[in-house]
Amino acid sequence: MQAIKKIVVIGPESTGKSTLCKHLADHYNTIWCEEYARAYLLKHGTNYTYDQLLDIAKGQVELEDNCTRKLQERTETSARHKPFLFIDTNMYVMKVWCEFVFGKCHPFILEEIMQRKYDLYLLCNTDLPWVKDELREYPDPETRDKLYRLYLGILENQPVPWIHITGNNSERTAAAINGIDSLFGAI
Repeated sequence: MQAIKKIVVIGPESTGKSTLCKHLADHYNTIWCEEYARAYLLKHGTNYTYDQLLDIAKGQVELEDNCTRKLQERTETSARHKPFLFIDTNMYVMKVWCEFVFGKCHPFILEEIMQRKYDLYLLCNTDLPWVKDELREYPDPETRDKLYRLYLGILENQPVPWIHITGNNSERTAAAINGIDSLFGAI
C-alpha cells in the first residue's frame, strides 16, 4: 500500500485553484478535495464573521480527512488509482483569510498548520484574469498582488517543496504535472 501524497493548491481567489485540482485529478486518475468555504458561504451568505471562519476551517479539515480516507480505500482496491490527493485550500489559506480580514487567527487554525503534513504546494499566481462570482471579494490588482505575496512569504518560510504556477490553464496544468512527476517519479 502506497502512502497518500497530499498536494495542496493555494493562492488568492480567482487564480484557477479549483480548475487546476480538477485537471490534475483527471490526469492522475484520482480525486480532489474541494474548498469547503464555497459551499458554506453559498448556504450561509457572504456576510461572514470571524467565528464563521473557524467553522469553515473545521469543515475544510473534516472534508480533507474524508477525502484522504476515500482515496486510501480506492488505492487499496485498485492499482490504477494514483495515490495523489489534490487539495483546494488548506489552513494556510484560512490563516491568510482570518488575518487579512480580521487581523487575527484562530488558535485551531494555527494548531492544524503545525500538525497536518503535506508533500507539495502549488502556488497559483494572479496572472489569470479575475472572474467575478457571488463569493469573490477582491477584484483589484493591488489587493490580489498583496494576497499573493502573503502566500509566497508563507511558502518561502516552511519546509515543504512548492512550485510556482503561472500562465493560462493548460500551462498551469502542464507545469504542475512536470513538477509532480519530477518530485515523485513514477508512483
